[in-house]
Amino acid sequence: MKILVVDDERVLVKGIKFNLENEGYQVEAGYDGEQAVNLARNGNFDLIILDLMMPKIDGLEACMRIREFSNVPIIMLTARGEDTDKIIGFEYGADDYITKPFNILEVKARIRALLRRSSGGGQKTRTNRISRGHILLDSGERSARKDGVPVELTAKEFDLIELLIRNPGRVYSRENLLNIVWGYDYQGDFRTVDVHIRRLREKLERDPAQPEYILTKWGVGYYCKNV
Repeated sequence: MKILVVDDERVLVKGIKFNLENEGYQVEAGYDGEQAVNLARNGNFDLIILDLMMPKIDGLEACMRIREFSNVPIIMLTARGEDTDKIIGFEYGADDYITKPFNILEVKARIRALLRRSSGGGQKTRTNRISRGHILLDSGERSARKDGVPVELTAKEFDLIELLIRNPGRVYSRENLLNIVWGYDYQGDFRTVDVHIRRLREKLERDPAQPEYILTKWGVGYYCKNV
């Protein structure tokens, strides 16, 4: 597995690189936002770790540019812990968020979780293709289509819609979705789920303002229509 780590704190990058290489990952380093985009475009990475505050362009802008050509899982690093920063990060296409200072064991755990999910998690015995109305998923290819047209989803967006579509009619609370999709008892803001649901509706529903399949049970959570 090949990982890109980009942060202007060279000592931090060196430490992350050392620890991940000891785990058997191939790691490439960068030190500013423009470098992150250029490396991501040409490097065929399995996962990217981006710092939020970087020279030239910040991590949010870099994340947004990377999302124009890649759905590689992205973890954002930040010295700020405000929930609004995390929500903005998810809006720009990040899959996960880690606040500095962090324990390298947590970083490794989140990397493993994202890589496991983005590669299908070894769940190849399940039916690969499943549909609800005009929405079609292929879990083997981790691809989505709306009315036959390919739709680009991030790793977490795919995990979330796959869970809902495979369990039609079942209502999941935001807390349940955080723990199931983000995993390892994720201590995130519930608005993380709301952001991802909204993005899924924008990408997969014919009319995001009046969704047909990605539905809300007010006061409870979210579910997929059983058809």
